[in-house]
Formats: sequence, structure tokens, C-alpha cells
Amino acid sequence: MLQTSLTGKSGEQGFTLLEVLLAIALLAIALPILLGLRNFDLDLHQRATELRAATLLAQEKLVEAELVGVYPIGETTGDFRNVPLGAPATVAAGDRAPGYKWKRTIAPTPLPLIREVRIKVSWPRGVSEEAVEVSTYVFAGLTF
Repeated sequence: MLQTSLTGKSGEQGFTLLEVLLAIALLAIALPILLGLRNFDLDLHQRATELRAATLLAQEKLVEAELVGVYPIGETTGDFRNVPLGAPATVAAGDRAPGYKWKRTIAPTPLPLIREVRIKVSWPRGVSEEAVEVSTYVFAGLTF
């Protein structure tokens, strides 16, 4: 009859202390890296949300400039507290985009009847300021 000893080396299963310590050390290295990547991903998501909002706000101001139809050369600045042009009368005025500011620049071009309209939307991000700029060309008619 074949007997196996409980203390013998031949049939043992399990992990040695060295293997367990090595696995814990690998986890101690990998977890902070994975958590850092998660935080980086959250920061990228927040930045993408801010960029999307700024782009939509810039497009809104660009359309607003086109709807007005008067293109005096110069700069105009503001924030997003007023009701957008063309909004229904039921929309209440308020700070729709806190922290976001816009600057519209209308510049001449080599063609006398064409103007360049640039809209820059900026917002604070940490200690710096981020910005998105869009532009288009419009027919200014005979007004200078």
C-alpha cells in the first residue's frame, strides 16, 4: 500500500512565502499605476467635455454674428449670461456657461467686401486658461 506523508515534499501544493511576497510586491507596483491611469482618463474626459462646450458656444456666437449681418471692423467681448439670438422667448437669461468668455474679432481681408469673423472662447482650467477659436468669412456688402 502507498502512503503519503503530510510533511513530505513529494505531494505538497500551495505557495511559498517568497511567491506570496512577490505577488504582493507586483500588486503594490501595478495598482498605483492603474489608479493613475484612471485619474488621467477622468481628466481627459473632463477636458473633452470642456472643449465640446466651448466649441458649441463658439459656433453659437459665429451664427449670431452671421444673423446680425453687420460687420464693423474691431473686437467685441462678453460672457454667456444673455439669451442667445434666436432663442425662444421662454428661455430665461442667466449664466449659461459659467467661466466661459468670448471675444469676436472682425478683420478686413484683401477683398473689400469680405470680412473675416473670428470667435475665441476661453475658460479657466487649473492655473492656466484654455481657448478654442473658430473663424469664417462673410460678405459685408457695401458697408465699411
